[in-house]
Amino acid sequence: MSATSEARDWVLAETRAAMPKAPKPAEMMHLAKRSDAEGLKRLAVHVGLLIAAGALIALAPGWWKLPALLPMALVQAALFAPLHETVHYTAFASRKLNAIVGWVAGAPSLWNWHLYQQFHMDHHKYTQIEGKDPELGPPSPHELGGYIQRMFGLTFWKARLKHNWAGLRGDFSAYPYVHPAAAPRVSRSIRAMDATLAACAIGSALIWGWQTPFLYWILPQFIGQNALRFYLLAEHTGCSMDRNGLTNTRTTLTHPLVRLLMWNMPFHAEHHLYPFIPFHRLAEAHAVLKEKLAFVQPGYAAWHRDHLRRLRDRAA
Repeated sequence: MSATSEARDWVLAETRAAMPKAPKPAEMMHLAKRSDAEGLKRLAVHVGLLIAAGALIALAPGWWKLPALLPMALVQAALFAPLHETVHYTAFASRKLNAIVGWVAGAPSLWNWHLYQQFHMDHHKYTQIEGKDPELGPPSPHELGGYIQRMFGLTFWKARLKHNWAGLRGDFSAYPYVHPAAAPRVSRSIRAMDATLAACAIGSALIWGWQTPFLYWILPQFIGQNALRFYLLAEHTGCSMDRNGLTNTRTTLTHPLVRLLMWNMPFHAEHHLYPFIPFHRLAEAHAVLKEKLAFVQPGYAAWHRDHLRRLRDRAA
């Protein structure tokens, strides 16, 4: 080995040694206890906001119903948070309660709980690894065209329709993250979800009028999923493309109301490092990790402003 190679290897070794290290999982197990009470309290807040948003639409006269859709859109889109939390079985202590709440929470956005569980476990296993992390499949948000497609939900709805069609046909060959042993269960779950949504839409239209499914579900979904892209895009974009949990995921320090609605998911690096920690203990995990994390962002609007500036500079 040449002296130059030895010197380079020594520098790399010194650099790695100087890098912050996350506590081992065993050192964070004191935060792992799950709670039905905490989960039900957060779920009650979410359901209460859905009822209030529905009442606002019902009471709004005429064309005022259109701006009244926004609160419903935001709260419905935020159902992604309990969907996400329940696939880890950390929303509640009860596994059955996790499955029921998660299945219902995902259905309005056509995100089937059983399919998302398969998808999300691969995302955690291969975070930021090209060709393996299923979240890296849509057009790259590092280019302006890909960013726009993501922000307008075009890739999201295309994926939802393709996933549902695969489930109806019972063919997941295009989705390697769906384990063959789990495929029949996922397919049955998707068929049940689609049948339930169709029955609810048709039933509500027959009872309360054709506009009901549009005002309380379809339009809020189209509006809300755009807002959710604003939130989700900041989780990993621009982070390291490797297995280092301190550098491949971003935590965003946002308003307490956003953390409430999103079940503390903005503490995303903490969640990725220790996915066994339930949502109501993630703030404590952040207190341990905040000096070690590479990407701690003060707000979502600030991140998008900076990201758009980088895209503009790259295109120039």
